[in-house]
Amino acid sequence: MSQSRVEAPPFKLSFLMPQYWPIWLSIGVLYFISWLPFKVQLYIGKGLGWILTKLAKKRVLVAKRNLELCFPEKSQQQITELLDANVEHAGMAILETSMGWWWPNWRVRALSEVEGYEHVQAILDKGKGVLGLAIHNMNLEMACRVAGLQHPSVAFYRKHNNPLMEYMQYRGRARSNKYMIHKRNVKGLIEALDQQEVCFYLPDQDYGKNRSEFVPFFAVPEVATTKGTLLFAKEANCETVFIVPLRTKDGYKVKYLPGLKSFPSGDDKLDIARINKAIEEMVEIAPEQYLWMHKRFKTRPNDSDPSLYD
Repeated sequence: MSQSRVEAPPFKLSFLMPQYWPIWLSIGVLYFISWLPFKVQLYIGKGLGWILTKLAKKRVLVAKRNLELCFPEKSQQQITELLDANVEHAGMAILETSMGWWWPNWRVRALSEVEGYEHVQAILDKGKGVLGLAIHNMNLEMACRVAGLQHPSVAFYRKHNNPLMEYMQYRGRARSNKYMIHKRNVKGLIEALDQQEVCFYLPDQDYGKNRSEFVPFFAVPEVATTKGTLLFAKEANCETVFIVPLRTKDGYKVKYLPGLKSFPSGDDKLDIARINKAIEEMVEIAPEQYLWMHKRFKTRPNDSDPSLYD
């Protein structure tokens, strides 16, 4: 096995010790819920969203602030309605993780669809790798499982800090992916693209000032945006597509959209701004499903600039 791949963590007898019992209980509850009818899980997810408003108040406030910054044209009532829907999706995301990890293939297929896969296949037919630029919609764990049934992918992987959760997380995500590489293993992802793999990359979070450009995102004029997309596009034999994970009234959809034309163009800042504009358009398909609870605007252009979250 290539050293670039994350090794499966082994089961340890220490996982049976009392300190892990609360985690096992949580896993058992989620596993039981995952077998309930989908519509029942939707009601439970809504209840979990209500609990988040009580236990994760800071995250909810972050989401509210992000919505205000991105949509200044919306009234406070519209922001509140969008926030309420977003919190419901956040609650459902907990169950969508267990669904993505544990549902059998037949059940995933019964409630899912893939749209626009021809854009991926056209790139593969050229003998190139596919750099799939996905957005952080909160049903992403489930969407990755849906996409994996169509074509197993390669993805960056961040290990869980808790050993038992890392054991469960790896095996859950391995059902969606051909293999996974460490989140900092840039060379490994380039190698995978050169080997004509379909690779997932998420360029829509704040990864800090290092290797970022400050370009507009919605109504915020200077937003730290990773240069990683350009690095992969320049160094690997690949082309890009965009990926929108969606929850629909009937289940789940993974929507592939064409990548940018003439990309990279040679103007890095312009290209990164084009990526953000495409992300905006994807977010607007279902803004209530996007991960607004992340501090997307935490990094400021200058250290002396005031925080947008104070």
